[in-house]
Amino acid sequence: MWQKAISAASWGCLSLPVLKPYFLCNTTIVRASPKPQITMKNLDESDVGVFCYISNLPGFRGVLKQRYSDFIVNEVDTDGNVVHLTTMEAPPEEIAEEIRTETEANDAASKNYTSEFESFRSLAGDSDAESFEAFMGQINSSDGKESVSPIVLSPDCDKLHRTAMHNFFKKNFKFLVTDTIDGPDVSSKCIRVRLDSGGHGKNSRKRKDRGGKPFDSRGSDDWQENIGKFLRFHLCKENKDSQEALGVIAKMLGVQPRSFGFAGTKDKRAVSTQRRAKKLAALNDRLIGIKVGDFCYVKEGLVLGQLWGNRFTVTLRGVVADCEETIRAAASALGRQGFINYFGLQRFGSGSVPTYLIGSKLLRGEWEAAVNMILDPREGDILF
Repeated sequence: MWQKAISAASWGCLSLPVLKPYFLCNTTIVRASPKPQITMKNLDESDVGVFCYISNLPGFRGVLKQRYSDFIVNEVDTDGNVVHLTTMEAPPEEIAEEIRTETEANDAASKNYTSEFESFRSLAGDSDAESFEAFMGQINSSDGKESVSPIVLSPDCDKLHRTAMHNFFKKNFKFLVTDTIDGPDVSSKCIRVRLDSGGHGKNSRKRKDRGGKPFDSRGSDDWQENIGKFLRFHLCKENKDSQEALGVIAKMLGVQPRSFGFAGTKDKRAVSTQRRAKKLAALNDRLIGIKVGDFCYVKEGLVLGQLWGNRFTVTLRGVVADCEETIRAAASALGRQGFINYFGLQRFGSGSVPTYLIGSKLLRGEWEAAVNMILDPREGDILF
């Protein structure tokens, strides 16, 4: 506002020489008068050309969207099926995979390592072998909830021998991690043995189950070939738009919202790249006004417009009509003839200056008028 006042005022000598005294004498500061505020009445249909009907039947009045549940939208997919949320469970094949993985983990925990223990005894000696067997016993008896403390083997000054020890664990106990730490003496070193950070036991999925590869939350190389690279699911939301709902889900999963694709901005279907259905299904207990389900792995993702249409379930309240037959006739005509598919008022902007007016100025090349419509004070603005 102050910058506008300066530019509108008359300042004849504001170019000041550097390092020279300068005095403003008899200078009058003129404050520009603010432009009148633009006030616009609320838009109605006639302002944007919405005034025609297909039929000549008498109309009636009613309240639309008194509650958000009065306007329900169900996507119709490309096969003509109306999309509904029918289940919130993970796919059966994934549940079976989880059971199989858990069984393998339990089998690994209870495996008989007699031959490996004997090989380790000959490599490390009796003392370290006994410590290691006790360490493995703690792992086997742990239910996955209790942490197992690392063990430190005897000091070893021979680097080649320590290397052989490290290689032994990598080959025979892939769920364990070893590193070299300082020993009790300045010149001595010790090998420390601990569980991998991925865990071990009933509730873990170890790196060895992934062929020794580190876990990649995006899927990629370790993604199973027998299932699609994309997880399709149905999204049911109340009083939220699609972007808001997917933003909440993305935040809970720790991914970017762009990881999701959707067929329509108001639909009930969405796709996430290489996401475990079990993780998404677990969000239902924490989500408010959002539910996800009907999970299915597919080979291709969704793109905007990949749908046949939408089915609307509309509830009118407070209906006022001459008679019930008027309403029946109007509904029957709507079913037979349809309606003119005008753009809704929301497409023309919700501010005091409708966006379509600004757009018309831009199309005519009236740049200053367009800028003023955006920047000029409006009714309700707080001016400083």
